[in-house]
Amino acid sequence: MTALTEAAQYEARTSSEDSIGTLTLRDSVNDVTVSIVPSLGNNAYRMLVKGKDVFWSPYQKLAGFKAKPTLLGNPFLAPWANRLDQHAFFANGKKYVLNPELKNYRSDGNQLPIHGLVNFSSHWKMIGIGADDKSAWVTSRLEFFRLPEYMAQFPFAHTIDMTYRLANGILEVETEVTNLSFEKMPLIIGYHPYFRVHDAPRAEWKVTLPAKLHVTLNSKLTPTGETTPNTYSDPHILAATQLDDVFTGLVRDASGRAEFSVQGKQQKVAVIYGPKFPVAVVYAPAGANRDFICFEPMTGITNSMNLAHEGKYKELQSIAPGGVWKESFWIKATGF
Repeated sequence: MTALTEAAQYEARTSSEDSIGTLTLRDSVNDVTVSIVPSLGNNAYRMLVKGKDVFWSPYQKLAGFKAKPTLLGNPFLAPWANRLDQHAFFANGKKYVLNPELKNYRSDGNQLPIHGLVNFSSHWKMIGIGADDKSAWVTSRLEFFRLPEYMAQFPFAHTIDMTYRLANGILEVETEVTNLSFEKMPLIIGYHPYFRVHDAPRAEWKVTLPAKLHVTLNSKLTPTGETTPNTYSDPHILAATQLDDVFTGLVRDASGRAEFSVQGKQQKVAVIYGPKFPVAVVYAPAGANRDFICFEPMTGITNSMNLAHEGKYKELQSIAPGGVWKESFWIKATGF
């Protein structure tokens, strides 16, 4: 099926690339095109701004991503973002043990569960697409509650609606989670977008990290429950810096939004966090072929559920039975 809606400035359409179904949003005035692949985690794998991709990918073709899925573009992390400190989590005073025999989650180098279950999920379904004189958008839904292999690991029935909306050259990513369970559902989700600029080498990239607090991590990169003041300069020259850091106390404007950014000579990519994303993970590893930085909007710090159970984290978000949680972040590219 091919769907096409367009206005003078905006276009939204279904299409395919390398025989893989895709969704495309286009802003012709600002020369921005966003490409999304629902069958690989509903990932916005490409965002071309005047012909330059602000997302990073190790692949030249979408077929490479399908053949060997890896984190790139704008991955979604749920039902837990980042690491757990054990192969189990606590919710509402109960311990839920993960089942590694299902082989539907991965572990990091310390053998800790990382990034949840849905990074490359093929179960997203488009439920709406359109364009008018204000924007182009597409909404897809993941019915988590219908999938036994997911529910076995995280037994809270829920749905997730993700809307990509392109307006005035800015990409909004809106997430809406509906709790269908009879118990409140802990919410520790996030995104792991990979960004790059093209007009300067990585060592010259200038990074803004507008946060008051830096979360202390242990040797396995999970929080201890302590924080220290953020001492990174503003801006910080990336140079040989290697980041895999967690920040809280985000500095926000009058509308409650916080803006992290990376800039080359002129090109700049900013990630703007809505109020219900109180945590920023920033990942910028050193090494060859790793010219990217990740500004990751999170609903809570790493290992939130288990830290909350231990009384070390008071800010864990949750959704009441039958309740809905909704928030956005925005990606804005300038100087291209």
